Amino acid sequence: MDYYQQMLNKAAEISSKEEIYILALETSCDETSASVVKNGREVLSNIISSQIETHKEFGGVVPEIASRKHVENINTVIERALYEADISKDRLDAIAVTYGPGLVGALLVGVSAAKALAFALSVPLVGVHHIEGHISANYIEHKELEPPFVCLVVSGGHTQIVHVKDYGSYEIVGQTMDDAAGEAFDKVARVLGLGYPGGPAVDRLAKQGDPRHIFFPRVNLKEKPYDFSFSGLKTAVINYLHNLEQKGEPYSKENVAASFQEAVIDVLVEKTINSSLMLGQKHIVLAGGVAANSALKKLMKKEADRHQIKLYYPSPVFCTDNAAMIACAGYYRLVRGKISPLSLNAVPYLQLCENE
Repeated sequence: MDYYQQMLNKAAEISSKEEIYILALETSCDETSASVVKNGREVLSNIISSQIETHKEFGGVVPEIASRKHVENINTVIERALYEADISKDRLDAIAVTYGPGLVGALLVGVSAAKALAFALSVPLVGVHHIEGHISANYIEHKELEPPFVCLVVSGGHTQIVHVKDYGSYEIVGQTMDDAAGEAFDKVARVLGLGYPGGPAVDRLAKQGDPRHIFFPRVNLKEKPYDFSFSGLKTAVINYLHNLEQKGEPYSKENVAASFQEAVIDVLVEKTINSSLMLGQKHIVLAGGVAANSALKKLMKKEADRHQIKLYYPSPVFCTDNAAMIACAGYYRLVRGKISPLSLNAVPYLQLCENE
């Protein structure tokens, strides 16, 4: 019997246990994270080593530096996660890890560490899609939440409306055709001189501005009503600022931030609500870094209430990249026998539905 078949048999045995402990690793971008989670939803530890200060001077993540930092941090983060969870390695039932999408060098650090641990401990290895992790973050904080529902995944690298039919079963309803919403936030923050990361900075500044002071374009595509496009909006903001600067005219950063943010959020909310109504779903979930945006949560709640739709979103720590969400997603894959071979590799452009 080969090793993979042995692990399949072991996964079947594990799925019947009353208590299942998973150690998960997340290294897809610039956070090195390890977490121990019990039965998919009870977080025993969630250690996150952020690289924000390292990359701040460059105005964004430098992939090679991120990879090196992951190598430096991974072992310490794993040990801290085990210590905080008060659990020994021999009590772990499986190792989960993000294997895509993300920065290939960064992903490889986590995947390599996870494979080594799984082999050394003779436990199943579970490869997890990064976006599946973000969606699953909501299961941790909302114990009553079960599929099906509509999820708006909105971050620096992704903007998608996902129909979550069941655990591990997804359909992409709409997605960005160019820039992700979070990417647009970062670029606008840069031209406004707000630094990195841009999303939280724009959110803070927008609270002091008038969101109707400037009308920036909202893109709606008749042939693709649930898809997004933020490239034109980003360009409109940059052109607006450049025109005023060339004329020597003053402008309010607060009003620009508020008007830009409202343009993004109007489209995100409208398309998500319309998707939910089209699918007949009465539950909407937010996921990803931009899900922490205060204006997005406020407007989505208002519109969801108007249509008698229940809204869920995670607290800020579970919006950003973390290993607890990967452990949660890994748990539901493990109990369905969806484990990975030791040949698992990093897949930087992994599609969500490929992971099913």
